Amino acid sequence: MREIALVIILTAVLAGMLAWQYRLPPQQPAGSLDAVEMIAGDPEEFERVTGPVPVNLPADQAAHPEYQHEWWYFTGNLEDGEGRRFGFQFTLFRFALPEQSGTGKSAWESDQVWMAHLAVSDIENERFYTRERFARGALDMAGATEETWWLGPWAVQATDTGWHLVADAGDFELDLQINPLKPHVLQGEAGYSRKGPEPGNASRYLSFTRLDARGMVALDGEQFDVQGMAWLDREWGSSALGPDLAGWDWFSLQFDDERELMFFQLRDNDGRPDRYSAGVKVDFHGNATVLGARDVRLTPLEWWTDEQGVRWPVKWHLVVPEENLELDVRAVFDDQLWRGSFRYWEGAVEASGIQDGLRFEARGYLEMTGYHP
Repeated sequence: MREIALVIILTAVLAGMLAWQYRLPPQQPAGSLDAVEMIAGDPEEFERVTGPVPVNLPADQAAHPEYQHEWWYFTGNLEDGEGRRFGFQFTLFRFALPEQSGTGKSAWESDQVWMAHLAVSDIENERFYTRERFARGALDMAGATEETWWLGPWAVQATDTGWHLVADAGDFELDLQINPLKPHVLQGEAGYSRKGPEPGNASRYLSFTRLDARGMVALDGEQFDVQGMAWLDREWGSSALGPDLAGWDWFSLQFDDERELMFFQLRDNDGRPDRYSAGVKVDFHGNATVLGARDVRLTPLEWWTDEQGVRWPVKWHLVVPEENLELDVRAVFDDQLWRGSFRYWEGAVEASGIQDGLRFEARGYLEMTGYHP
């Protein structure tokens, strides 16, 4: 998916925040290691994605430490028996650091940085709950195997039918059973998702586009029994956004006729769509068709301005000409902005449109990065 080349943004942020604890013994003073030294290194130190390779599940659900970064990414829309609606996000990120940055003198050392993001959108009250956690890849504090993905007490456990997600942030909490309703689909060329022209500027990328999610959401001590639809993106590689790219807009939509559509638009520094923008559409039976940059047109219609003066497009017109498909995608409420260690917009959306004269509805998620005042 998605978090297309987050390595530049996130690794730099994490390095600056956590230099003292990831590579240094606990007694060594903070700031002793320069953040640049932590993330600098020979690009050949990590494996690169250079072409299609068969995806092997469940083995590829485990971490790939030979690559520089990867993520496990759930999003979804839920509602309770009274029709009260919620969006949710749970993301686990892993980032590898250069081998030479370690001292080899402490059990706390690790060449792996882990971060988890948890969010719930309370649609009725237009309130956005978020929390982030960090851990070094040492002493079993975070990791990912075929069976379990975790950071501290936040964990996803494989079950006979899917996954069990448990994450408690204190003032809000998720406890969800998540089961696939369709097989996974491969993004790009058989899972080889290119992000630019340079060799290895790509990732391995697969998605579960329709997941049944049910369980419990808790907000400020009040519990809600919920059910709905979720999406899982799984991606790994060692690439980064090129210098001419500013960010991206990522859409995942689940239609009420049981089709799905994902598209990410890479934007250059002038705001123009990049030729490596791509996506996939999935039919009722789970058959996937890859979409290229020319197959989808995106036009922002409405903007929301945050407290820093950044304008975020919160309503879009999306057209797939060859499918006679056009729809408007709108945030369920404007302020679903992450204000943690870095800023990005990620939240629940709803859509309505028309195809071949027939109207339809959809729900999904939108992620946006690279917008500035």
